[in-house]
Amino acid sequence: MNETVKLGLILLIISAVAGGLLALTNSVTYKKIAMAEELANEQAKQRLLGEAESFVTLDDSKLKDIASSDSNIIEISEGYDSGSNLIGYVFKATTKGFGGDIQFMLGISTDGKITGIEILGHEESPGLGANIEKDYFKDSFVGKNAKGELTSSKEPAKDNEIQALTSATITTNAMLKGVNGILEVYNSKLSN
Repeated sequence: MNETVKLGLILLIISAVAGGLLALTNSVTYKKIAMAEELANEQAKQRLLGEAESFVTLDDSKLKDIASSDSNIIEISEGYDSGSNLIGYVFKATTKGFGGDIQFMLGISTDGKITGIEILGHEESPGLGANIEKDYFKDSFVGKNAKGELTSSKEPAKDNEIQALTSATITTNAMLKGVNGILEVYNSKLSN
């Protein structure tokens, strides 16, 4: 029994030291990680609305007025040009993919065109669903009319079709669901 207690105490001490080191590492790095995420978000917004000089993120009360609580939208930012004219919106949202949540941003200009999509994070299968990061997929959204619902096709020919990912139907459908949810909010609350 004495040997068991001794081994248990050693294991407890090792676990406590390891836990303390993890807590220390987290306290040192969490601010840097948050800053890096914020920088990545700002860069994504700039890529989506290249003409924007500044962005104003809507506060929580305005966000709740625009997007319902069951919406996939996390954040809405308005983009303004150098003359303080609204030129578009950037929506940050999530959708449920094959491997888990997909976080993305979608840009929509004030004239009702999709300006682009940026994938911020995902857990999709490499070589299949992870192809949502590829330019051919993201570029298939650019210039699409935000006034209607998008669909997918292996060879998109219509204005409302985006490029389907081969062998990744769940991921393609998840992205369509997320984007179409944003378009519904845009059309009902923000478009003129």
